Amino acid sequence: MLNYPPTDEALLDILRTLRKPDGCPWDRKQTRESLIPHLDGECAELIEAIGKNDSANIREELGDVLMNLLFQVVIAEENNEFTLADVYREIIDKMIRRHAHVFGDAHADTPEEVASLWQKIKAGEKAVQTDKKLLLDEVKLELSPAIHAEKLQKKAAKVGFDWQNAGEIVEKISEELQEIRSALEMKNEEAVDEELGDLLFAVINLIRFRNRLDTTEILRRANRKFITRFNNMEQAMQNSGINLSDASADTMNKFWDQVKDQEKGLL
Repeated sequence: MLNYPPTDEALLDILRTLRKPDGCPWDRKQTRESLIPHLDGECAELIEAIGKNDSANIREELGDVLMNLLFQVVIAEENNEFTLADVYREIIDKMIRRHAHVFGDAHADTPEEVASLWQKIKAGEKAVQTDKKLLLDEVKLELSPAIHAEKLQKKAAKVGFDWQNAGEIVEKISEELQEIRSALEMKNEEAVDEELGDLLFAVINLIRFRNRLDTTEILRRANRKFITRFNNMEQAMQNSGINLSDASADTMNKFWDQVKDQEKGLL
């Protein structure tokens, strides 16, 4: 087994080797865009590990995330764009600049004062770097498009561009559903894609407007419920001597309904 020291340079060297003509076909094929789903997935697994407070898994997932980040650096090197040293230089400068209460003459004694100072420094940076932006330009991109949608909606709502009540949003959801039906009937796949996006945006608006749980938590709960129900359905089928892979859709729906009725106390 090759002996590499536990350093970022060693991992970079491994990735560079994998990208060489005689390296790994899969790694050579990757682009910064094709790696996005992998980075997304690894970040999600890290967040899950943190949620479970599983230190061994956190360590492993941090490594996977770091590998994905350094893979992007290697691609940037190949394009003569920047190096890891450039990345470090920029983030170190930013951390020192934005912690003026530690490295400079500013004062901030509470977390709230730190947050306020941070925002003022960021605003000053933007004033130097760019011209005046439009309102929604202030909303940063998120790893989750759903969270990004929520933040866009909240920003618009702050200037009064919002629904009056939840019922109006429900009507909008019904309208979007009808537009999806029409697009499907016309077999216009691009229109279906667009209307599905509008439907999701409207549903997120209702979640945001209710101001209870955010979209991520609501979807996380729905995912957990589906996993529980599906597992219970599969277990019930196994108890009846039915293999999931051999079952018809009607059979699975029958057991699915039985599981739902058991949850509701109807059986």
